[in-house]
Amino acid sequence: MKRLFGSVRARATIGATLVVAVALVAAGTAVLLSLRSNLIQEAAAQADATARQVASKVAARTAYEDLDLPDDEDRPVQVVDSKGRLLAVSDDLERISGTGTGAVHPDPGALREPGGGGDDEDDDGDRLEAGEISDEVERGEGTVTVDGHTADYRFSAVEVENDDDRLTVWAGAPLAAEQGAVSTAQTVMLIGLPLLLVVVAGVTWGVTGRALKPVEGIRREMAAITASEDLGRRVPEPATHDEIARLARATNATLTALQASVERQRSFVADASHELRSPIASLRTQLEVGLAHPELLDVAGAVEDTVRLQALAADLLLLARLDAGERPTGGRLDLGALVREEVSQRAGDRLPVTVHGGAAVEVAGSRGQLARVVGNLVDNAQRHGTSRVEVRVRADGPEAVVSVADDGAGVPGPERERIFERFVRLDDARSRDDGGAGLGLAIARDVAARHGGTLHVREAPEGGALFELRLPLVSS
Repeated sequence: MKRLFGSVRARATIGATLVVAVALVAAGTAVLLSLRSNLIQEAAAQADATARQVASKVAARTAYEDLDLPDDEDRPVQVVDSKGRLLAVSDDLERISGTGTGAVHPDPGALREPGGGGDDEDDDGDRLEAGEISDEVERGEGTVTVDGHTADYRFSAVEVENDDDRLTVWAGAPLAAEQGAVSTAQTVMLIGLPLLLVVVAGVTWGVTGRALKPVEGIRREMAAITASEDLGRRVPEPATHDEIARLARATNATLTALQASVERQRSFVADASHELRSPIASLRTQLEVGLAHPELLDVAGAVEDTVRLQALAADLLLLARLDAGERPTGGRLDLGALVREEVSQRAGDRLPVTVHGGAAVEVAGSRGQLARVVGNLVDNAQRHGTSRVEVRVRADGPEAVVSVADDGAGVPGPERERIFERFVRLDDARSRDDGGAGLGLAIARDVAARHGGTLHVREAPEGGALFELRLPLVSS
């Protein structure tokens, strides 16, 4: 039960049903109030018409016994004098309330007593002349009993001046129609509202289930991928253009990226193991020979293998940190000064390195990592150059640019992106000592990306390869 009502489908159904229920209750209440008000106004209008009709007869000095009052129970009438005594009344009334008097039989004394007093004033202070009917109408509600049956009525009272006395004509109209209509409407609503809510809930449940069916397919496939650890599988993509289809496409894109990352990681581990195996095996062989025959120990070779092993371990550690998302730390630094400092330590290298550009070019980032990038680019240029290496530092709009050019054979167009992959060496036949492990350019591009920059290679104007590092300038 908890699982059922915890689902999106159940919550959507409950929410939609509640919203519709509130809307229907509000609309039904408004309809009932409007219906009741209209019917009460209609009853009041009927009572007003009857009261004025009788009042006009009284104003014409028609004798009370000749007033010809309505004798049906739908229009009860009373004529009352200024002292509250009943002068005339509809036939068959057994009980009445809500009017000027509860009497249902004329008062004989009032009929014999002449009226007195002269002209009087109505409620607004206007004097009524003999035979004049007041424009004001007093309204009220009460009950009338006829033949033992009691019903609710709407009453209207009209004053009329006659024979020097102020008389009041009370006339009623039944509220049975209003009550019956309201009761019928309430019954219809009480029956129809639950049925309509059941329909709304059923439709919402079905529509939501149909809409979420692809999500369940995605969930099942993701569960299967998790259980099988097969990142080559993909979730089904609905042939629609809604949010669920976009979710499926984004999920598959994530799986593709995850698969590529895992494969890259596996390849990295395999390549790293392969690259580490050679210097370790060489070092172990030399040490074992030295242990058995000390006079044959190649100390220089052991030191060289150790240095190479140390450099490779440092490269692998840096790549691991970059893969983990490590962000560069540090402040502002002069990129030109960093390049000159790095090149100044290469006085004894195979090829001379010339630095161009003396203006300060400030960037933000890790001094050690950026020095590593410059060093890797210069190493690569010296490894493949013929006679010289040129390094230029300049500002280009919002970017700082470091270009490293050599006069070697250059990089073929189809290989210009592949050389930035890890453990890639274009000349696989060359020795590892000359070619390195193939990590330098991969490290350089990753560090550039972590600093918000780029690293690309193209052909140098004089031939050879031109590596261009671009980093965001720091605004002064």
